[in-house]
Amino acid sequence: MKKILLPCFLFLILLIGCKNKQEITFEELQITNEVCDDCPKVNIQIPKATGNTKIAKIINTTLEQELITLLDYDDSFEVTTLSEALVSFKSGYKEIQQFYDDETALWEVKIQGVVIFEDPNFLTLEIDASIFTGGAHGYHSKRLLNFDKQLATTIENEELFTDIEAFQKFAEQTFRDKEGIPSDKPINYTGFMFEEEIFHLPENMGFTAEGLKLLYNQYEIASYADGVIELVLPHSEIENFIAKPQNSKPL
Repeated sequence: MKKILLPCFLFLILLIGCKNKQEITFEELQITNEVCDDCPKVNIQIPKATGNTKIAKIINTTLEQELITLLDYDDSFEVTTLSEALVSFKSGYKEIQQFYDDETALWEVKIQGVVIFEDPNFLTLEIDASIFTGGAHGYHSKRLLNFDKQLATTIENEELFTDIEAFQKFAEQTFRDKEGIPSDKPINYTGFMFEEEIFHLPENMGFTAEGLKLLYNQYEIASYADGVIELVLPHSEIENFIAKPQNSKPL
């Protein structure tokens, strides 16, 4: 009996070990700045991949670069780290205060990142950023970041598909169906603002539990008042378009 149970037990341990190896663990990283009368308000909550694996380093480096891009408001020096980006955002606020004495609006940035999809091959993060630096309204955007877990790399949009042109045609028809745009009418027939009346894929695409999300930020294809426009294509409808990882490397 023991000779039969022991191999099964070892197989179960190996199976659990392999499963755990595929999963990436995260901890919450919260970043705030000091509270003072002449300081902008900063509240950032993003996932931080734990461990020293290659994929963890790629994820954390990519997230840091996204934050730097959002916070860099000082052109007087080159920003290369998140700490420098926070200083840049604060410097930009103080400079505005010096030049415009009547500028009373407090600058504020709120950024939240979440893991919205993970399977053995892919990982998708969504970064939701709201930034107010004066004016009639602030800046709001969402960013989808895709990673190949097997190769430990980021995935560009065109790398998601086996045939991006065929996928674009499929996505356009689905978009038209959802928005009630007749096939024989221009894509902007109902008020959208696609350049040159030609449908195009968004800058941001990423996986969710329901399917592939196409995300158009404000002003990308519509007015600010229309907000973020999203279209989710079910996994069962897009599986033939999605490029599967061809090689595997250690995480």
